[in-house]
Amino acid sequence: MVKTIKALEKQKQSLTVTEGERKKHIKLIETTYLSNTDSDYTEKIEELEKNFNYSSNSNYYWSEPEQSMLYGTPLYEAASPSQKMALNHLHWFGMYNVVAASETETITYNQITASVFAACGYEKLSQMLTLETSQERSHIHAFHNIGHKTMKALLGKDAFKASFKNKFYQRTNKSEARRLTSSRLPNFFNLQENNSLADYQYYALRFIAKTMLASHKKSYSQYLSELEKTYQFIPVSTTGLIGRGLSPRSIQRFFAFNWGGSPFLASQYYGLRMMANMVLKNTEHSTSRYFKKLAKKGDFIPAPTAVSHYHFLDESFHTTTSMLIARDLYKDFPQPTAYEKFTINLALYMMQRGILSGLSAVVPDRYYADDCSMMYFVYKILQSPLFEMPPQEALQWVEKCFCHEHEGFQMTAKYHKRLRADCCRFYGSFKHLWPVNREMRLMASKGTIDKAIQSNIKTFKKFSQAFA
Repeated sequence: MVKTIKALEKQKQSLTVTEGERKKHIKLIETTYLSNTDSDYTEKIEELEKNFNYSSNSNYYWSEPEQSMLYGTPLYEAASPSQKMALNHLHWFGMYNVVAASETETITYNQITASVFAACGYEKLSQMLTLETSQERSHIHAFHNIGHKTMKALLGKDAFKASFKNKFYQRTNKSEARRLTSSRLPNFFNLQENNSLADYQYYALRFIAKTMLASHKKSYSQYLSELEKTYQFIPVSTTGLIGRGLSPRSIQRFFAFNWGGSPFLASQYYGLRMMANMVLKNTEHSTSRYFKKLAKKGDFIPAPTAVSHYHFLDESFHTTTSMLIARDLYKDFPQPTAYEKFTINLALYMMQRGILSGLSAVVPDRYYADDCSMMYFVYKILQSPLFEMPPQEALQWVEKCFCHEHEGFQMTAKYHKRLRADCCRFYGSFKHLWPVNREMRLMASKGTIDKAIQSNIKTFKKFSQAFA
C-alpha cells in the first residue's frame, strides 16, 4: 500500500512534456532573447527623453483624443481646445506613472524568478530576464522625467506637494479614509511595517511558503537568499498594477516567497504579469497606431507619442516572454501540488478584484474597484491654473463627472470588454485555474456602468464632506 502511494506521488510529480517539446521551448527563449538584444527601441526612448521639452510638444495631441482624461464627461464637452489637449497630456502622465511603478515591480520579480529558472537549466531565460530588467530601468527613468516636466508645466509646483492619501487622512476621519483607500483584509495581513509585530509577520509568511515548497529547495531563489543573509525585506510597491492587485505589502511579500520557491510558481508569476501586459497593450496599441498614422501623413510626431510607440515594441518582447513562460514553460516542470494551484489562483483572483473590477468615470483605461483617488486628482486639476475653479464649483463638476452616466463611461466599458476578451483567450486553456479566473467572472460581474456609478455616489458623499 505504501509503495502504491509513493508511486502515485511520483506519477503526479512527473513532467507533462517530452524532451523534444522542452527543446522547442528553449529554442523559443533563445530566439526571443536574440530579437530583443538586436532591437534598439530602448536606445530610442533614452534619446527622446534626453531631448524632451514640453513647450515643443504642448500644441499637439499625444494620442487619439478619446485617450484623454475626462473624455466624454460634461466637463470635457465644456472645456476649451487648449484644456482638452492638456487633458490628453495628463492621461499620458497618469498612464505612464502607473506603468513606471509596475515596471519597478517587474525588476524585483524578474530578479526573484531568474535564478529559479537558471537552477532548472534555463540559463538563457535568466539572461533574458536580466536584459528586461535593464530595459525597464531606462523606461522608468524616461516616464518619470517626461511626466514630471509635463505635470510641472500644466499644474505648477503644487502638483507635487501632498499625495491623495496623506491629504485625505488629514481632512477626514482616519478610519473612514482607510476604508476608502485600502483593501479590507484580516488584521494579520494589515500590520504596518513600523508595527512591532511586522518582523514576526514577515518571517511567519516566509516560513509558510518555504515549508509548503520544501521539495523545491534546490531551486530556491538566490535573490531571496541574499536578502535573507542581510536581513532585508523584499522591496514592494502599492502603486503598480501588481502592487494594487496584491495589496497590502505583506500579501505581496508572501506571494514573492512563493514565486521564488518553486519552478511552477515562478512560471505562473508570468501569468500574473501577463495580465499587466494586456492592460498596457489595451491602451498602448492605439497610441502606436496613432504614431504610424502621423508618420504616414508626414505630420509632426510628439516625443511622448514616439516614446509610447517604441515602448510598445519593446514590451512586445516582454509580453512574448510572459506568454511563453506562463503558458508553455510551466509544463516542463513537475505538476503542481494543491498548494501551488491554490496560490496562483488566489493571486489571479486578487488581481481581478484589485485592478479589473470596476469602470472609471474619467479615465478610459482604468478599471480599479473605485474612483476615490481619481476624484481627488480631478478636484485638484480643476483648482489648478488649468481650470482655475473655486472649491465649490470644482466639487460640483466632480459630482457631474463621477455620479452620472455619460459617454466617458461607455468608452471605458468598451475598453474593459475588449480587455476581458483578451484575458479569457489567454487564461481559458489553463486547466489548473479556477473557473472564476479562466472566465474572468469577477471582472465581468463587477465591471458595469451602473455599479460604478452607485459606488461613486457613495464615495462622493464622503469625499464632499471631507473637502467641502
